[in-house]
Amino acid sequence: QVQLVESGGGSVQPGGSLRLSCVASGRIFSMTVMGWYRQAPGKQRWLVASINSGGSTNYADSVKGRFTISRDNAKNTVYLQMNSLKPEDTAVYYCNSVYTPMNWGQGTQVTVSS
Repeated sequence: QVQLVESGGGSVQPGGSLRLSCVASGRIFSMTVMGWYRQAPGKQRWLVASINSGGSTNYADSVKGRFTISRDNAKNTVYLQMNSLKPEDTAVYYCNSVYTPMNWGQGTQVTVSS
């Protein structure tokens, strides 16, 4: 059974940093385009960043230059380094395959507040 387990969230002040991790199990991870999504209260979930099997990345304009997505295929893990965090980054963050989605994990809460 496929599982996605996100971790690394927390509460930080504006300008702070967090590193999120997502471990995928039960499926061939290395060939999959993986993405980090976020969902704020009352809003839809949307794609923040993605990375393909070769390491090429794409970012939403609102996080470009502040967030960095990376992956370790040997560990079936995708990361999201978040710097210069803003209050509007507050959301639950999820990872998933972009083109062949798996069951969603529980996500990890990120709260940016002074």
